[in-house]
Amino acid sequence: MKILVTLLLGAMVFCAQSQTPSFMPLPHSIEMQSGKMFIDSNFNIALNGPESKRLTVASGRFLARLGKATAIRIPMNSILRRNKGNVEITIQSSPSMPSETADESYSLKIESQKILLQAASDLGAMRGLETLLQSLQQDISGFYFPALKIEDSPRFAWRGLMMDACRHFMPVDVVKRTLDVMSSMKMNVFHWHLSEDQGFRVESRKFPLLHEKGSDGMYYTQAQIKDIVQYADLRGIRVIPEFDLPGHATAWLVGYPELASAPGPYDIERFFGVFDPTFDPTIERTYEFLDAFFGEMATLFPDPIMHIGGDENNGIQWNNNPAIQSFMNDNGIRDNHGLQVYFNKRLITILKKYNKQMMGWDEIMEEGLPTSAIIHSWRGKEFLVKASEKGYKTVLSAGYYIDLSHSAAQHYKNDPITSEMILTTEQRSRILGGEAPMWAELVNEENVESRIWPRVAAIAERFWSSGEVKDEVDMYRRLLAIEPFLELSGSHHVRNREMMIRRLWGGNDWQILMNLLDWLEPVEGYKRHGSKPRYNSLVPLSRAVDATMPDACNVVKFRVLLDDFVKTKDSNTWNKMYAMITETMAQRQILMEILPQKPALREMIPLSDNVMQSAEITRQIMDYYHKNKSLKGLNTKDLLNRASVFQTVHAELESGFLPMMEELVKKLE
Repeated sequence: MKILVTLLLGAMVFCAQSQTPSFMPLPHSIEMQSGKMFIDSNFNIALNGPESKRLTVASGRFLARLGKATAIRIPMNSILRRNKGNVEITIQSSPSMPSETADESYSLKIESQKILLQAASDLGAMRGLETLLQSLQQDISGFYFPALKIEDSPRFAWRGLMMDACRHFMPVDVVKRTLDVMSSMKMNVFHWHLSEDQGFRVESRKFPLLHEKGSDGMYYTQAQIKDIVQYADLRGIRVIPEFDLPGHATAWLVGYPELASAPGPYDIERFFGVFDPTFDPTIERTYEFLDAFFGEMATLFPDPIMHIGGDENNGIQWNNNPAIQSFMNDNGIRDNHGLQVYFNKRLITILKKYNKQMMGWDEIMEEGLPTSAIIHSWRGKEFLVKASEKGYKTVLSAGYYIDLSHSAAQHYKNDPITSEMILTTEQRSRILGGEAPMWAELVNEENVESRIWPRVAAIAERFWSSGEVKDEVDMYRRLLAIEPFLELSGSHHVRNREMMIRRLWGGNDWQILMNLLDWLEPVEGYKRHGSKPRYNSLVPLSRAVDATMPDACNVVKFRVLLDDFVKTKDSNTWNKMYAMITETMAQRQILMEILPQKPALREMIPLSDNVMQSAEITRQIMDYYHKNKSLKGLNTKDLLNRASVFQTVHAELESGFLPMMEELVKKLE
């Protein structure tokens, strides 16, 4: 791999002036050259090759965002069907829809007089336009694109994000904004989780009780679904719907209890977990129903893949139903795994009738399942390896569960294919890529975007860029730089979070609360699920923990500055680090006075004290280093032990200070 650029904090025009762009995902090959192409109101794009509505729309989005970023009035009629222009785009084909076999490679050459973007398909050209926009710079003379040459192509064909619209409903505008930003990060699969115990989210005209009784009135109309599918296609994104069955089926059975493995009636489940309601796989009316249902859904979702879930069926209703047990005995089915294979094989036949290929979570991978099914690995990478060995195409989600509030670095380390995997070339080719699931137990329309972005940009890089790209600090440096680009592309992850914090604070100077929250992180994993009282789908999710980030913003900024200081010993960088700590400490008295007066924030009082105590210890370490140019003679072990006391979890939050302080000591010693 050839990387010929040094990527700096704030490299994009949206953050600061610089000579080198800060790309994400990082292109395969970058060669910086001399020269600049300046932008004015005459800037235009010339499209060459087969006509493509997809590319025309992408060019329009590019110009609109370029205009916003530069405040230059660029007419929307600046997209031309001719050979010459400021940006000359040439494509060879325009596939009818995105697919795993589509060629998304492109080459980009920026010169002082023109920009050449060449790609085999419109999809590749669209990816190149995103790279071009990320390269935008400014200096005293104006806005420009720096001269460079890029050759780029994706590492994996499947670069996905899953959105759960069931546990908490996600409105159409949230879905569309998510698709916009996915496209800007070169992601190409939107996996839409549409049925669950807590809600059935699609209008069905053949079986209207599904959405009438199973959705609390929160569902997507068929017109909205068609609109979103088209919207995604224009951004080079496939839409893979998931209708979870035979388990996680409560919302299906509210309207059609006769399909269940135990008598009803059923009500929408408000809590989260694994529940008993399950389809009865032994009765023909189940398959008659599913045949008609998937026939209807096939008209809404044109992608050849249909996800059927298939996970976490506890088998309790099957075990307790004498008729089901008799069916199993009569048909030589030994256990519930075998019964689910029987169900899935029947389902594969139905889906094939509508030219659909089955995809399911890795529980469906039992003996007898045809290898035409795609295995979605969530329980561990070993299931990914096993699936590829057995001849299944497979996608990795284990290690990418962004609902668990793990850091971007933790996800970044996770790779769908590693050197430790003992697989043949053919077996490796069956690993299509990866997908980041956004399960919605603890997010709603207000905070879901701040749980997705910016972390998923790091995951998108893992799926697109070379496996050799591994530097975590550099990833965070570019993640900080790219965040305004995510906003420019449509994300509300910053504005919604600020809105929540202003509401919690209830007055002016809310930035003080934001600064405190930017040192804090939600507890990781499933710890919040065990909170008392239990979370359910009716909880408003408007506490401080819901407005924090899994990567504490101040911790990330401090770490990046620290890395820069260690490399450069620049005093300005040191002063920025020191200012972050002293500013936090200066807010202590205000927080002590105001937090007790805010009912929704009283739970933050111990956390505020923890942050202040940790900041004081950090400043001691920095003061000693500044005076002595070394930490020798300072009992850093004792200081870190003292700091560990302030890691106590309160209000489902913990301080991000200790790991930051440990890194500070390690790098300064």
